[in-house]
Amino acid sequence: MASNNSVKILEVCRVTPLPSSLVSATPSSLPVTFFDILWLRFPPVERVFFYETSSPNTSFMDSILPKLKHSLTLTLHHFLPLTGTFTWPQDSLKPIINYTQNDSVSLTVAESNANFYHLSGNNFVEAVEYHPLVPDLPTSHEKAPVLSLQVTAFSNCGFCIGITAHHAFLDGKSSTMFMKAWAHLCKLGGNALSLVPELTPSFDRLVIKDPAGLESIYSNGCLKVWELKTPPGVVRGAFDLTRTKLEKLGQLITSILEENNEQEQPVHLSRLTLTFAYTWVCLAKVEAVKDNKLHLGINVDARSRLEPSVPGNYFGNCLTACIAIAERNELLGEKGVAVAAKAISEAIRNLDDGESQRR
Repeated sequence: MASNNSVKILEVCRVTPLPSSLVSATPSSLPVTFFDILWLRFPPVERVFFYETSSPNTSFMDSILPKLKHSLTLTLHHFLPLTGTFTWPQDSLKPIINYTQNDSVSLTVAESNANFYHLSGNNFVEAVEYHPLVPDLPTSHEKAPVLSLQVTAFSNCGFCIGITAHHAFLDGKSSTMFMKAWAHLCKLGGNALSLVPELTPSFDRLVIKDPAGLESIYSNGCLKVWELKTPPGVVRGAFDLTRTKLEKLGQLITSILEENNEQEQPVHLSRLTLTFAYTWVCLAKVEAVKDNKLHLGINVDARSRLEPSVPGNYFGNCLTACIAIAERNELLGEKGVAVAAKAISEAIRNLDDGESQRR
C-alpha cells in the first residue's frame, strides 16, 4: 500500500545542554582521528526510529514532546561535543570540532499524514518516503554541524525520531549509544542525570594511536560532503529472521560442512554470521553478478581489537573492515549458504592476526 507522506513542519528550535558548573564556558575543541577523517566526505548518516503510542496528537504535543525535549537537554549534558561544529583551521593539518556549553542542536518538530504502520512495518516502501522524516545537516567547505534531529508525530498511533549525523564524528555504535542514553533519561523522567557506564561516552582521543601516519594520508582539506542522489524506484524492505529460522539455518550449514569434511577450522555460526551469509547469497542471486569471485565487505567495531584496546564506551569512529571472498559458482550453488558462512567466518577470524588490515 502506498503512503502519501506529507510532512508539515511545526517548529524548528535549538536545544541546549543542561548547564553544568563542571563544564567550562570557554570554547573547547575536540580533535578527530584517522578513523574519523576516513569518513569526512561521506554523506551524513540518516536513521529513523519508530515508536508506537496510543496517544492522540494533542496529547503527544502536550505530554510526550516536552518530555523528549527535556530529556534531550539532559542527554546533551553528557554528549556536549554533539552540539559542536566541524571547522578546519588554517594552521591545522586536520579538522576539529569546536563547541561551548552554550551551543545547541537543531530539533525539528513535524507532523505527518502518512500511514505509520506502512512506514514502520515489514513492507516494501519507496526510499523517498522516508526522506521527509530526517532533518537536513547543511555542510559547506568551511564548516559543518555534527548533529540534527527531527521528531515527527503521526495521527493517533505513534511518532518517529529522525537523526542525521556527520559520519566523521560518530559510527553506528556511538550513534546508538546516544539514542539509548536519550531513551534512558527520558524513561527516568524528571531531572535524572545518571547514566550507566556503557552509556556514558568517553571522548578521550589519546586512546587512538596512529603509528602509520594515516591522518595525513586520509586528509583532503575539505569539509564539503559528497551529495548522493537516491535512484528512482529504490525501495526498502524489512525481513524478519526469527531465532527459530536462524537455528534451522545454522543446523543446515553445520550438516553441509560436516558432510563435506570442511570443518578443519571451526566455523563460528553466530546470528550475525548466519544473517550475513543468507543475505549475501540472496543478493548474489538477485543481482546476477558475473564476476568469478564475489566479495562481501563487513564493517567491524575495532574497539576491542586494537592494541592496546579502546574502551567500549569510546565515542567516535572506530571501525575496520573484513572482506569475505567466495567463488560465484559455489555461492550460487545448492550449498551456497554454507560457502558464504565459511567465508565470512574465515574473514572475521583473520582480524585476529591483522590480515584484513594488511589488505
